Amino acid sequence: MIGTKSSKVNWQAYAIVSLIGLAGVTIAASLMKLWVLTAIPIGFLFGFFLQKGDLCGSSAFSETIMMRDPRKMVGLWILIVVAMLGFAGLDLLGWVKLSPKPLLYLNYIIGGVIFGVGMVFSGGCISGCLYKGATGNLNSIIAILGIPVGVMMVEYGPLNGVHVWMKKHIISLADGKPVSLFGLIGLPFWVLALLFAAVTLAAISIMRRRSSALPAHSANDDMPWLQRAMTRSWRPWAAGLAIGLLMVPAYLSSAASGRNYPLGVTHGVMQAELLLLDNGFEHVYSSPSAAGAAGANPTGSASEKKGSGKQIVWWLVLEVLALPLGSWVSARMSGQAKLLPKPPDEMLFALLGGVMIGIGAAFAGGCVVGNIMSGWALMSIGMFLFGIVTILSNWAATYFYMMGGQSGK
Repeated sequence: MIGTKSSKVNWQAYAIVSLIGLAGVTIAASLMKLWVLTAIPIGFLFGFFLQKGDLCGSSAFSETIMMRDPRKMVGLWILIVVAMLGFAGLDLLGWVKLSPKPLLYLNYIIGGVIFGVGMVFSGGCISGCLYKGATGNLNSIIAILGIPVGVMMVEYGPLNGVHVWMKKHIISLADGKPVSLFGLIGLPFWVLALLFAAVTLAAISIMRRRSSALPAHSANDDMPWLQRAMTRSWRPWAAGLAIGLLMVPAYLSSAASGRNYPLGVTHGVMQAELLLLDNGFEHVYSSPSAAGAAGANPTGSASEKKGSGKQIVWWLVLEVLALPLGSWVSARMSGQAKLLPKPPDEMLFALLGGVMIGIGAAFAGGCVVGNIMSGWALMSIGMFLFGIVTILSNWAATYFYMMGGQSGK
């Protein structure tokens, strides 16, 4: 157990080193105009916020029916609505071109089912496995080994033919654009974002009035707010708010690097492993004119690049490599970084789950981060479909695998 004095010294040291490092990378990116480097602070902060709020998509969905606790689901929704407002501002300023994903309904339905079940077996979504694995969760570490295997089975392996066939079944608007909520309704994106925000604020206000007051954390009352923020866990809504705000610079960083889409992790995990196992890649660092053109390939999926072979999108790789570092620093500050051994049967299911979420995410072109956090914030109808299928599949697997087919209290 870390003592009070030691804890204070440690969190300050980690905070100072992290700030210097993030500031140095950001300054270097600005001086060299190599904006892909800004993926490092983005990924670091993403991992830091995820660990602080324990905001894993799989846990958020499962705990809703297992523990009757929707707080993480609320945190995810707050994240999405805050990101919506941020994207609306970027769109009005003309700084990004909104890029909702196309409605590949077979990909999202089949991928969502496999992904939703796989999350329960592995104990996390892809970002969840990354931040939990970095803090010592052995199941998550095992699942991380299986994720890129599943993705590569779809991108380059035996499932690629099925993947390509499913992608031929696409629904578009009359003008050929991707099916989005703002495109269907005909209202500007910013108007719908404000409506979502207003409804969300009203719902939260009603929930707060109906719920009993939360108990005060007396142990933290005399602690300075910065130390409390750095050394204690956050409520899910606070982590959701932080990540929602982070989505704005993430979108700018990604678009400036030639990838016109906000946060995503699926193909970054695969490409990071490819760097260790293979060679002969097409490397993508940045492109001054790519921000507009990149909307056609927001995920970094190799199968969307006709004839280009294996591709490394360095924005995704750097983001994915920085994410575990940020979560580890967060856990070290609060004394939560430690190896958590698991039973062998759980580890076996975690490996299977990792392969499944890799396959499901590759079929669907993304995971909770790219398809639900970013995709819902961009009001993509296809991403709403994927999210609903994923949540329902997660609940079914949770009910039978985690709860043994027994209803919770």
